[in-house]
Amino acid sequence: MSITSFASSRPLERDELVGAPIRYPRPERLAAPLHAGGPKATEAAASLGLHTVGDLLEHLPHDRRVARSIAQLTPGENATVVVEVRAIVSRPVRRRGMRPLVEATVADGSGSVKATFFNQPWLVQKYAPGTRIVLHGKLEGRSRFSVQSHAPTTEAAASVDGVAHYPATEGISSTQIHALVREHESALADVVEPLSGRLLAAEAMPDRSAALAAVHFPERERDQPDGRRRLAFDELLLVQLALLRRRASRAESLAAPVLETPRELTARWLEHLLPFALTADQERAIVAIDRDLEQPRPMQRLLMGEVGSGKTVVALYALLRAIEHGHQGVLMAPTETLAEQHFATIQSLLAGEPVALALLTGSTPGARRADVLRKLETGELALLVGTHAVIEEPVRFARLAVAVVDEQHRFGVRQRAALDAKANQDGAPHVLHMTATPIPRTLALARHGDLDFTILRELPRGRRPITTHMCSTERERARAYERIREELRAGRQAFVVCPLVEESELLQARAATVEFERLAAGELRDFRVALLHGQLRSREKQAAMAAFASGASDVLVATSVIEVGIDVPNATVMLVEDADRYGISQLHQLRGRIGRGAHASLCLLFGPKGSARLRALADHSDGFRLAEIDLELRREGEIIGTRQHGLQQFRVAELPRDAALLERARSVAERIASDDPSLEAPEHALLAAALDAAHGVHARAPIPA
Repeated sequence: MSITSFASSRPLERDELVGAPIRYPRPERLAAPLHAGGPKATEAAASLGLHTVGDLLEHLPHDRRVARSIAQLTPGENATVVVEVRAIVSRPVRRRGMRPLVEATVADGSGSVKATFFNQPWLVQKYAPGTRIVLHGKLEGRSRFSVQSHAPTTEAAASVDGVAHYPATEGISSTQIHALVREHESALADVVEPLSGRLLAAEAMPDRSAALAAVHFPERERDQPDGRRRLAFDELLLVQLALLRRRASRAESLAAPVLETPRELTARWLEHLLPFALTADQERAIVAIDRDLEQPRPMQRLLMGEVGSGKTVVALYALLRAIEHGHQGVLMAPTETLAEQHFATIQSLLAGEPVALALLTGSTPGARRADVLRKLETGELALLVGTHAVIEEPVRFARLAVAVVDEQHRFGVRQRAALDAKANQDGAPHVLHMTATPIPRTLALARHGDLDFTILRELPRGRRPITTHMCSTERERARAYERIREELRAGRQAFVVCPLVEESELLQARAATVEFERLAAGELRDFRVALLHGQLRSREKQAAMAAFASGASDVLVATSVIEVGIDVPNATVMLVEDADRYGISQLHQLRGRIGRGAHASLCLLFGPKGSARLRALADHSDGFRLAEIDLELRREGEIIGTRQHGLQQFRVAELPRDAALLERARSVAERIASDDPSLEAPEHALLAAALDAAHGVHARAPIPA
């Protein structure tokens, strides 16, 4: 079996292997300014972020155009050819103001064709006979090739994969970028290798220089994907190292109250007051939380739960652990509706337990707000539930120990940092993040690799399944309203959800209002119909929810404001208008508002029958499986990135395609972080430099709450 160098098909001789030179890269050459052939092209390259030769070599093709031979060209079809100039002339154009037309006879092994270039008379000198060029354009008629972009090339023919196609912009074409990369190909020898030889051997990966060469200039079919995987591994590894470093930095730099005394309040609550038995998943979550709270460093845990899996119970346990130690707890939700629902749920779960708690939102009246702030600062108030109002400057806690952040992805970095600051002299609070959107492990590692994960999959006993149907015809609509009326006559309740037609809360409210008025006067005129949307005043929203929860209204016409936190066990049917306007996870959350009681429930999704998203909802009830399908349908372009401010999105890695590679990168990052957390070992010096170059100070700063 012959041995070849990476990205080359030529066998290496024994003398070459034995006498292989030691290569010392000179990275300063990569810092040389990039000259793209003229001021306009150089300026266009700069707009793509291509300022240096190093930037150019890291600018990767996003696909490859199949290079045709001249004999294979089809009239009217765009194509790329690699040819040699045989003759070239400039011809005047009769139209006034136009530059001469350049015509070149070009050929490859299969034949020849006339290539025409418009408004570029200087090409006669640039492309002298014998010059090899790559052309992209269209064959017009049988013998004239109208050139759209072009560049000189040293390629004798198309590579196995065709001609690289690069992200380009006005002023510099993909073909020009390809030619520039060819021009600076020798600079690949100056690319620094950030990974140790031991790691490269263990992971069976090529060095970074060879990987870049393989992506730009593959000689064999497997070169390009192998090179891309190496570059993607680097990207994923650096992100995971950054997340782990930030997590360690928080643990090292911030202290948190140690909550380790035996249960008293929580034991009494679990044994006597909780109206149902915990699921096995909830019990495991509580054990993990107890383990975190016993440490002198802040808990950073993400609680992911299936819709209706009982996340609030687990969160309340963590808050009560703080209270029974003489500290305070806070639960922060992104909307007033959700905060109000959490407050009502916690009140009911605590029953008669004497825990001082309050609700604080932007709509809290002035006198009530002042009373809440005073009691918080003196410690008289043990538990606060609210919106981002809880982190505003006047809000001061006496002894904050545990914070729960619901739907944490809706809060920014500064808001989470402000929550940290509320612990005052106690250091930082223990933080439990919650999300009702199941996250596939691939995405969880990419976005939340700095957190510990706890998953609640198991649903409480007695939950009935939800049947989901796709509807699109008028006949199906008539049957849908009849099914709603059947449920209402049986004493049940129903949701009708209107879509977000445009990014305007006002338009959203009008859409819901119109449907509310139409149904109240039409198909549901014999029943009590209520309206809920984000433009209502706080008191009006509370009144609408209270009426629906108490059974005073039969139907709630609403926008997606009901997506999370609404718990009405008697609601058994939901109709979603224009369901294809929502994402899979949002539809799953909306559907989770029904099926919370002892009766079978029905979800009716109105939208096109061909929608893959709606079909997924109709076929699956497992939120984690739906999240995986959602990831596959949307691809990484819409979801990649990290939770932390300042950590860039992936340029090479693709999720979920690179899920296995991400797992490998995570494993390697954990091993490196464990053995050499500061990357001070000699073999990690270049890796540390790469980490700083990729993520800078953001990789070192402690993660905020």
